[in-house]
Amino acid sequence: MNKIPPTIAHPASDEIDLFELVHGIWKQRVLVATCAAIAAILGIGYAMFAPQVYQASSVLRAVELNELDALNRSEVYPLSPADALSKVALQLDSYDTRLGFFKANAKLFETYQRPGQSQERSFDAFDRSLLSQVLPDPKNSNAPGTFIRLEMQYPQGSGGVAILNGFVDYAIARQRERVAADVKVIVNNRLAEVGRKIDAARENYENEKSTKIARLLESDGIKRGQLQDELSALREEMAKERSHRLARLAEAIAIARSVGITRPTTPSVMGAAALRGASQVTEVSQQTVPLFFMGTQVLEAERAVLQQRSSDDITNERVAEINRKLRLLEVNREVDALKARGNEDIFLQDVEWLRMETVRLRALNLDMDGLKVATIDRPAQEPLAPIKPRKAAVVALSVFAGLMLGVLVAMVRYFAGLRRVHPQGRQVPQQVG
Repeated sequence: MNKIPPTIAHPASDEIDLFELVHGIWKQRVLVATCAAIAAILGIGYAMFAPQVYQASSVLRAVELNELDALNRSEVYPLSPADALSKVALQLDSYDTRLGFFKANAKLFETYQRPGQSQERSFDAFDRSLLSQVLPDPKNSNAPGTFIRLEMQYPQGSGGVAILNGFVDYAIARQRERVAADVKVIVNNRLAEVGRKIDAARENYENEKSTKIARLLESDGIKRGQLQDELSALREEMAKERSHRLARLAEAIAIARSVGITRPTTPSVMGAAALRGASQVTEVSQQTVPLFFMGTQVLEAERAVLQQRSSDDITNERVAEINRKLRLLEVNREVDALKARGNEDIFLQDVEWLRMETVRLRALNLDMDGLKVATIDRPAQEPLAPIKPRKAAVVALSVFAGLMLGVLVAMVRYFAGLRRVHPQGRQVPQQVG
């Protein structure tokens, strides 16, 4: 007869038997399936009743170079297609532009406005969550040409396509207006600058003209003074000569009377007459004879004329020449011509290019209303399906989460059962054969 030894107690092991764990979870497969089913139902419900979100996008590209040819040829506002598109991108990203479009099209945004909320706050929520701007990566050499893609996510029934297309048109129009305003300011500034340069040239001309007139008049005054001084000296000299002549005539008359010469004669004739007793004979001789030989009649006649003379100017040719020059100096024709100029702008120097620039700037006829700063390569269109929620992904994720939850619950129940069955350890009997 075999003897049964007493049982020996062994402490419980900390190792987990995976086979038994899987077997325990499989026994609770109904629970796991129930959790998965409940999660799937919740996911389907969310996918069916969650608000649907759609996404629309619009692509803008740079215009052709010929679209900006007239503007660039004006040499007023150089603008390349890439620069024009970048400026449009700045407008699209501008808070002021977006707010302006929001305020100008309040009816389009009725869906986004909440009762009791200001228009600016509604816009901020809209601006933060719905608009995004995508630009090409400059580090990616395989990226297509310069473009802008504007995306918008919007709830169903909010008219997102109309909003996006309207906003793109609004931003392009606003940038076109900005370019037109810049061109107008630049043209006006250049016209003002050219006008100031012409005014400076005109003022310089007036100064030069005044200086020239003053110099001409000063030169005429100096010449006139010199001639008048010379004339006064000549007149004084001629007056002295007349006084001397009168004194000589008085002496000659006295001598002629004393010798009885009444008519002009010569010493030789006078001597021959005295020898022959002949009458006086007038003789013309080239030899210088004393003045009294002219006779008292001639001498007294000359003295009478000299005493009655009021001016000695006729006796000197230089006086006549000086008077002629003085008369010429009374009027300076060059000064009169300078003062009589009507349109003095034609006499301005080095202003031809300024006049040409003024005419060119004023003749600019740029069609700013038809200026294209960006091309809408693809306008926004109604999407075929919403991007949120993704029903298949939501249901699959819900089922997976339900399975994970069910497995977790099953594992918890399995380990809780083990602890109830073996609270301290497990009795392992040994038999001896």
